[in-house]
Amino acid sequence: MNDDAGASTRCWSARAAFFFAAMAAAVPVLFAGVLGTVGLLVVGSGGVVVTVSALYWFLTTHGPLRWVSVAIAVLTPIVVFVLFVRAHLLWVVLVACAATLLTVVCARAALRGRNPQETATEYPAPPAFHPFLIMNPRSGGGKVAKFDLRRKAEELGAEVVMLEGPDTIDVVTVAREAVARGADLLGVAGGDGTQALVAGVAAEHHLPFLVISAGTRNHFAMDLGLDRADPAACLDALRDGVELRVDLGRINGQPFVNNASFGVYAEIVRSPAYRDDKTATVVRLLPDLLAGHTGTRLRARIGDATVEGPQAILVSNNPYGNSDLAGLGRRDRLDRGVLGAVTLSVSSTREAVGLMRRTRGHGLTQRTAIEVVVDADTSQIPVGVDGESLIFDTPVRCVVEPVALRVRVPRDRPGIRLAAPAIDWTQLLDIARRPQAGSIAGNARRPD
Repeated sequence: MNDDAGASTRCWSARAAFFFAAMAAAVPVLFAGVLGTVGLLVVGSGGVVVTVSALYWFLTTHGPLRWVSVAIAVLTPIVVFVLFVRAHLLWVVLVACAATLLTVVCARAALRGRNPQETATEYPAPPAFHPFLIMNPRSGGGKVAKFDLRRKAEELGAEVVMLEGPDTIDVVTVAREAVARGADLLGVAGGDGTQALVAGVAAEHHLPFLVISAGTRNHFAMDLGLDRADPAACLDALRDGVELRVDLGRINGQPFVNNASFGVYAEIVRSPAYRDDKTATVVRLLPDLLAGHTGTRLRARIGDATVEGPQAILVSNNPYGNSDLAGLGRRDRLDRGVLGAVTLSVSSTREAVGLMRRTRGHGLTQRTAIEVVVDADTSQIPVGVDGESLIFDTPVRCVVEPVALRVRVPRDRPGIRLAAPAIDWTQLLDIARRPQAGSIAGNARRPD
């Protein structure tokens, strides 16, 4: 799509967003009247507040009240639905909701091209004469064997070591020994935790690092734009690859490529019962952790700001999108040279409801910094680092090393999908009012 066509499409998308927004507001007034619209808003918003409050009670209480809360959370939407049906206004609600959804879709389509982000710079990749790969045959449910990764890698000239021993095998020592023998590229087919450890060795020796998406979630591979459905495609980087320079996170000196989580999640994952029954362990431990009866009290210093007593902290190697608060989504770039930091503090029903507004005044903060320090009232705390549960001495210091890691990726790869932009009505109005790019150019060329 050329610039003129792209500008025109964004312009009409912005106008469509305003049209559907007006429809979402007008339909209830036209067909339900002013009083009916007020009633819809009261019943609908009240139902949301009651449901969220009930879910919060379920997460923070024990005994009969917990199960009463479940019943309230389930019954409230049903009651709201019945009230809308009896008032013959259900179709009005559905039309307004559909118009609201279309508003969001059109607005994001218009804003996505407003400030196009530059893609990561690609650098020429000199051939690797002694690539060394570590493969975990258990990772991702056996993807190494399923995709025949060892044979394919060896055919491309790589030395492959399989982690067939105990879980305690020291992959850092294995990687360093390979470097001492002359390895000029290091790579991993496994989970993000193993990826991070070997990436740290590659960064120390200024060697290229190869990511093979053979883990379970492959978040790092996703944010590099690699093919997560076919790990073997990552091996194409050995014969036709380019390099990306990305940041590397460090937590008390240990490398991480995705994120480190503190607080509730880290405490739950630390429990020995978590691996046997995740759901039951969460239900059993969460009330006391959220109420502060168990676990440690945390304090986070994010750049110049300090957050006291958050229940959860997520520190990421480059920030996640604004719509992602749990580190389960995407990072548009891995070379911004900053950490992303999200803190969550919910100590009351009011604050739980306030989280829906996603504002700093209601228990949620989102910041970026080059350093995040997490302290606690104990000498050690559990931390989830790239999916692994670890114990660190306090204070725990997280820093970012800008463009410290040379990542070798295939020249031909799926690429990244940018996170949805936040809706900015001022920008939308500017886009909707702006003439098409083609007409501007035409006017400039028209003779007097």
